[in-house]
Amino acid sequence: MSHSAVIERFLRYVRIETSSKPDCDEVPSTKCQFDLAHLLVEELKTLGLADAEVDEHCYVMATLHASIARSDINKVPTIGWIAHLDTSPDICGKNVNPQVINYTSGPIVLPNGLVIDEDEALRQCQGHKIVTTDGTTLLGADDKGGIAAIMTALERLIAENLPHGEIRVCFTPDEEVGNGTKFFSLEKFGTKYAFTIDGGLPGELNKETFTAKAVTLKVTGREIHPGTAKGVMVNSVRVAAEFVAKTPKHQAPETTEHYEPYIHPYSFEGHVGEATVRLLLRGFNDADMLKLEKMLAEIKNNVQKQFPDAKIEFTIAEQYRNMYEKLVYYPEMLAQLEKAARRSGVTPYWKPIRGGTDGSRLTEMGLPAPNVYTGGHNFHSRCEWLSVNHLENTVETLVQLAQLFAENSDTK
Repeated sequence: MSHSAVIERFLRYVRIETSSKPDCDEVPSTKCQFDLAHLLVEELKTLGLADAEVDEHCYVMATLHASIARSDINKVPTIGWIAHLDTSPDICGKNVNPQVINYTSGPIVLPNGLVIDEDEALRQCQGHKIVTTDGTTLLGADDKGGIAAIMTALERLIAENLPHGEIRVCFTPDEEVGNGTKFFSLEKFGTKYAFTIDGGLPGELNKETFTAKAVTLKVTGREIHPGTAKGVMVNSVRVAAEFVAKTPKHQAPETTEHYEPYIHPYSFEGHVGEATVRLLLRGFNDADMLKLEKMLAEIKNNVQKQFPDAKIEFTIAEQYRNMYEKLVYYPEMLAQLEKAARRSGVTPYWKPIRGGTDGSRLTEMGLPAPNVYTGGHNFHSRCEWLSVNHLENTVETLVQLAQLFAENSDTK
């Protein structure tokens, strides 16, 4: 297999815009995701996965049939590999112009002058081939790195005639806006285990995610001309701003790490008569989430006392659960994943995701789906980059994983 196979795929995929759109009821939220989906269907069919198809909601599914003896097929569980088509709507994903460099050391200066600092992750990549943006868009390694890894692993299994059971592949839409599993059919996918390929540095495996809730705060005030406003106006913008100001700064995304929970106001819109604030609540357990909800209720009560004539209300909606609540019951698949990573030449370690994946919802729905690294970094930013060397580690991990399940029928 050509050393350049995975990078050629990755560069081809990131040039196709697939930005998703928040606050959209339709799936996919953007039609451009079909552009990559249709390309992948054709590539899957070229590899020999004849049943490859994309449905009306932009879910691409295909089957790599088992290479092992027919008598052994029923002893080996069908596994699934999943990555998402869309990229974050936070940063422009159109006209991506990837830059490939042979990295030595130090910060990376992008063509538009933006600088990627040399942090610990980049220092691990001295001597690697690195792909960056030109500084004007995101790169799309999240999650086109995962897609490229899956496609290349399929190609290797086929070309090298390696032993494996049946493997199902799915590329999902709208993961970045929380709808990646909205129309995902567990019955159609038909696997016992699945693995999302949507992570960071090599060796990093994920079996824990945040439990996530979304909060919508709505303030209704009273409009009037500011020249005659005394004693009459109730400024919703001021009320909402006071609410945000009272959220604790030590429990924000920018001040927390590891297992620490946070409250994140991320959207503010409105005018004197009405204002809306959207916030995210994130924590790894129900106790922390309950504390955050109580904190918001106390803030609301305090602000209401300051502005008794304003109407303040908020709603809380659950988005996804910490997948470890279910994955704890599947130690055998977690052990197989760890062993596959080790056999690929990296040192595996388990790290909680301060975010979520399609695997969070799939696990909750009944399909256990831990997450696998891709070698990307600085996701959702113009400083996003990916190590091709690390992405090749991902390919090797998937190849080893397929062989491990074929070798060990105890996971059935």
